[in-house]
Amino acid sequence: MSDPVKAPRLFSKIYSLVRTALKGEEGDYTTGSLNKAIILLAIPMMLEMVLESVFAIVDLYFVGHLPNSSQAVQIVGLTESVLTIMYSVAIGMSMAATAVVARRTGEKDPRGASQAAVQAIIVSTLITLPFAIGGVIFAKDILLFMGASEATATVGTPFVRLMMGSSLVVMLLFLINGVFRGAGNAAIAMKSLSIANILNIILCPVLIHGAGPVEGMGLIGAALSTVIGRSVGVAYQLYHLFNGRHIVRILLEDIKLRWEIIRNMLVIATPAIFQFIIASCSWIFLAQLVARNGGDVASAGYQTALRLMMFFILPAWGLSNAAATLVGQNLGAKQPDRAEASVKITVKYNVLFMAAVTIFFFAAGEYLVKIFTTDPATAAMTLKAIRIIACGYVFYGVGMVMVNAFNGAGDTMTPTKINFVGFWLFQIPLAYVLAGFFGLGATGVFIAVPIAEGAISLAGFYVFRKGKWKTVKV
Repeated sequence: MSDPVKAPRLFSKIYSLVRTALKGEEGDYTTGSLNKAIILLAIPMMLEMVLESVFAIVDLYFVGHLPNSSQAVQIVGLTESVLTIMYSVAIGMSMAATAVVARRTGEKDPRGASQAAVQAIIVSTLITLPFAIGGVIFAKDILLFMGASEATATVGTPFVRLMMGSSLVVMLLFLINGVFRGAGNAAIAMKSLSIANILNIILCPVLIHGAGPVEGMGLIGAALSTVIGRSVGVAYQLYHLFNGRHIVRILLEDIKLRWEIIRNMLVIATPAIFQFIIASCSWIFLAQLVARNGGDVASAGYQTALRLMMFFILPAWGLSNAAATLVGQNLGAKQPDRAEASVKITVKYNVLFMAAVTIFFFAAGEYLVKIFTTDPATAAMTLKAIRIIACGYVFYGVGMVMVNAFNGAGDTMTPTKINFVGFWLFQIPLAYVLAGFFGLGATGVFIAVPIAEGAISLAGFYVFRKGKWKTVKV
């Protein structure tokens, strides 16, 4: 017979663990149980990524119910595809910040961690401003380049200008979250995105469709809601950086250029930025290929599918982020074997999560799609895309952890090389051949994605097993 006392004790233990994870206290993850460490890091990191994906889902839902929703969804999707370049820079810089801050934290050097955070913010700001200005000036040309019709590009120009003009907010949101993750405080990142999302959810219906004295602004309302929400989230992050209560705390004397730290940061960040630019540019090419082979309906379906998939994939990315923090801190503490063990355990958790998502997409995909689009043709294309691409989800789960393990160690060059070969020398040619030569059109593009992602994940796992990442100096 089961012990009636065990169940309450187990529930109490789980509740205590979750409560600790959500409180936002920095932890030393160089000792103690690795399973507990992964859970403490993964819970807020997964919630953070869920919240990041909520931005796109909320906008997609309200935009998808506008008149001429197919055109509106296409504008949002194509803009997001271009913004992935900005996201790539932001993620690359945040990876560098996470790696350096985690290494300094593992070395018990909080001042070094704080100074690294300041230099990352300065460099990121200087990188982002030209991108934002260019996006405002060439907004219409960007949509035309992405395959939008003249009419769609004209309608979408104000939306693109506002979204790309606010790129610095996106950059800081990603970057500062990376700083706190490196310090082992993933809950701050989660809370900043919670605030941003609550504002976005409140403002979206009001600014898009109108309410009371507020006149609906359509697509512009969607952009404003997102920008306002994210800006308040960044203000929350900055408050915690300056209030002096955390491992990373910025003093006024820190706000100056420190070239040695900047050089060290850029050595890590540059390959990381190209790592994600290589991947995001390949997605832009695939979006063009879908639009040109399937027209506006196929493009809208593909963009809707990407938004839905990212909602479920990002939590897995959040879970894999735990590996980056654990690898960085344990290498800083001269414990490479513990770093490797943490990666292997994280892989197991991520594979289980992605397997569950795969089953969900096949079982409930049809019902899910209908929530976000009222156009039957777009819904059919979306369903086809999510089911085909979901066939590679388990491989994605492995690949995400491998990428974060390399990046957490400061070895950003290895996943960059793997991405270049996997995306540009394999995925894109395969998509082109399947879509054009074999006459599969947009379906051929969908099929190329899981095949290439599977190959990339296996390559990453093979290189990880060789162990060169353990010797990287940060």
